[in-house]
Parts: sequence; structure tokens; C-alpha cells
Amino acid sequence: MEEQAGKKKVVVLGGGVAGSLVAKSLQFHAQVTLIDPKEYFEITWASLRSMVEPSFAERSVINHRDYLINGNIITSNAVDVTETEVLTADGHRIAFDYLVIATGHADYVPINRRERLDQFKDANKKIKSANSIMIIGGGPTGVELAAEIAVDFPDKKVIIVHKGPRLLDFVGPKAAEKTLKWLESKKVVVKLEQSIDLDELTEGQKRYRTSNGEFVEADCYFLCSGKPLGSAWLEETMMKHDLDDDGRIKVDERLRVNGRTNIFAIGDITDIPELKQGFAAQQHAEVVVKNLKVIIDGGRECSQCRMETYKPQFVMAIVSLGRREAVAQLPLLTIIGRVPGFLKSGDLFVGRTRKQMGLHPDIVHD
Repeated sequence: MEEQAGKKKVVVLGGGVAGSLVAKSLQFHAQVTLIDPKEYFEITWASLRSMVEPSFAERSVINHRDYLINGNIITSNAVDVTETEVLTADGHRIAFDYLVIATGHADYVPINRRERLDQFKDANKKIKSANSIMIIGGGPTGVELAAEIAVDFPDKKVIIVHKGPRLLDFVGPKAAEKTLKWLESKKVVVKLEQSIDLDELTEGQKRYRTSNGEFVEADCYFLCSGKPLGSAWLEETMMKHDLDDDGRIKVDERLRVNGRTNIFAIGDITDIPELKQGFAAQQHAEVVVKNLKVIIDGGRECSQCRMETYKPQFVMAIVSLGRREAVAQLPLLTIIGRVPGFLKSGDLFVGRTRKQMGLHPDIVHD
């Protein structure tokens, strides 16, 4: 796309739930360039449903160009950043007036949408052909996948192996206990305080030794442990001192990188003390969009601008348990069943997210 004379240049690094929303929202307000190693935006919390129902991914995997109709898209990784430019792995140098870093977690997925959809089909074949399935990791990803399989394929044996003392250790013990009972009611076997040596995993192995010497028999496995932050590349840039000990970017209340006026960071990569969830990342994006519009309209050194501040979200989480039920931890209440399931589990907020991106909730354009 040609350069737009007179417009401020905004570069967004990362096309996940936060970065894509910023790019979409600013595309007619600034000259926007989105840099992402893949050609599509994925509604990640729908990916587990897509493994048991591959057609679900047709709505949740969206080409960047479908929503970013007035911006530049560079399919590559960022490898360096200065005060005014981003350098990509394929040799592009992109100048910016304002930079938004939204690189989230490092995830190894295909570059194009069709290959990603094929991955879900392959996972579905793997599930269908197995009589027993081991899931490594009892966080939200592992729990939701186990629940999806248990509901859609009740005759299959599902085993969760989790190194922690309880499931869902990112929320409170009540939610974990209710979830464990729900899974056990679906005949899911849960092995806590045990782990699998990932270096010894091979496809087709079928017999796995846990850290305490037990053996798990399973036709296949899925790895649902945490993914590394997408910040390793920053350690070799001018921003290496902007990271905390965990590799998260230190930001102020307006979501600017501490001490910098034209660089923002949003999503899971920030050091904001809250649960790292898609809903919170979307809130980050909305705050940064408002602040950038104010700054751009008022000039770069806009000291009198009324910028929005971001307040960390309350401890609230909804973990889907199949198609109709969920467990929800609210500030003063933990509930499980169809009430929280009604809020999330049917469509997993896919239709709402598509509308937020300016797309029809149902129609898919290839």
C-alpha cells in the first residue's frame, strides 16, 4: 500500500488478539503497518474446539487482509528496533512515529491460513483414531481440550498429567476443585504432581513414564504446557533494559513502555499484574487506540492531552467445559455448569470477536 502523505506512521508488532485490534482500529486514522510472522489473525481461545470440530476454525482463523483493508502487512518477524525504525528478518526497515508491541507468546504455527486449517483437521483425525489420549498440562488449555474431547467423544479415555498440586493454578482452589470433580464425572483421569519428560516424547510411543515412576498408556498425546513469551528478540535491542526478570515489558498506567513516549506494549507480554487473558488484551488494545488517537490529534508532545489510564482487571476467568458448561471464577463467587457455559461455551465469543474486527459474525471470505 502506498505511503499516505501527512499521516502519522503507526507500526504494530504482532497480529494476535491485541495487535490486530489496534491495527484495525487505527487504519483510517494513521498510516498503519502490521508486522506478523503469519498471514492471519487467530481467535486462539477457539483453537481447542477446532480440534474436535475443524469447521469451527473457518470463522476463527481470519486473514489479516480481511479486516485490515487500509494498512500495510509485512509477513515476517521483527529482529531489531530503534527509536524510529523496526527491522524485520526479511530485511524490511519500517519507520514509525509510534510503535505498539503486541508479540504475546512465541507460537510455532503455519504462515498461511489454509495450512493452519489443515492442522486442525490433522488433530481431529488424531483424536478420532485414538482410543486413549494423554494431555500434558492441566492449565486452561489442557483442561479445555480434555473437556472438549470428553464431551464430543465420551467413549475415549482421556488422561491429564499435570505437574502442579491442582488444576488451573492460575485461579483459586474452589474453581480447581469444581473442575476436577466435573472432569472425573466425565471419566477423565487426572494425575497431579507428575510430569512427563518432554525430551523423551515420540509420536507413536503409546507408553509414557511419569516423574514418579507411573506408566500412562495412551494412543497419542497433546502437549498443553505454557509457551514462552515473544520477547527474546528484544533482549538484543535497545529495549533490553525495558524487560523485567520474567521477560515482560515494563509499562506505565497508559501502557507506554516505561520512560518512552512513542512506544506502547499490550497483551500478555506486559508486566501488568493481572491474569493474562484475551479479554484483558482486548482492553489494553482499546486503551492504546484511544491514547494514540488523542496523541496524533494533539501532536507528539501533547502534554495537555487527556490520555486514558489502564486499570488491571479483576480476577475473573471463565474456562469452557465442552459445548454447554464452564467454570467461572468471579470476584466474589465461583460457579460451574450451564450458567457460565451460556456466556462462553456455545460460540466461545467467536461471533462477537469477528464483529469487533468489523466482520460478519458468521460469513467467511477466503
